[in-house]
Amino acid sequence: MITIKPKKGDLLIAEPAIIGDVSFNRSIVLIADHSQEGSIGFILNKPLDYTINELVPEVEATYKVYNGGPVEQDNLYFIHKIPKLIPESIEISLGIFWGGDFSKVAELITNGDINENDIRFFLGYSGWEADQLEEELRANSWVVTENIYKNNIIEKDYKSFWKEKMLEFGGEYSIWSNAPENPNYN
Repeated sequence: MITIKPKKGDLLIAEPAIIGDVSFNRSIVLIADHSQEGSIGFILNKPLDYTINELVPEVEATYKVYNGGPVEQDNLYFIHKIPKLIPESIEISLGIFWGGDFSKVAELITNGDINENDIRFFLGYSGWEADQLEEELRANSWVVTENIYKNNIIEKDYKSFWKEKMLEFGGEYSIWSNAPENPNYN
């Protein structure tokens, strides 16, 4: 279940911490790209208070938009599982794709040809320079796991995702599953 070296398509699960990083506290990140030059990913479980229609008015849908990470938060990104419908998509792995022709995406949504279980939108992304992610892994900031959900990860309920992973890991992680996200609430 737990792998040592991250690769495209894996999940990064933020380690439990009392005083965590604001951007990544209790985050689950899908690694979209990983190479010697660095890594890119999207936080899957941090919804924002925006819908796609509020950011792109010509897209007639109220799909949630997620905080993809602290880098380039003024840019919109998306992952999906419908590459045959969205030209110029890049495969991450396991039937999950990144990007593509946004005008085609807008048309597909407006026409009702795809739904929120097919695509997920993000403002910003998570990025690591060469060796930075490996340093964070050595510092026990993350647990790397295989994406057992494959392309169904897009449909995964964000509210309980991190807690589920803590319970799945068991042992000392189980204790953290019920701790409040903000220790001041304790």
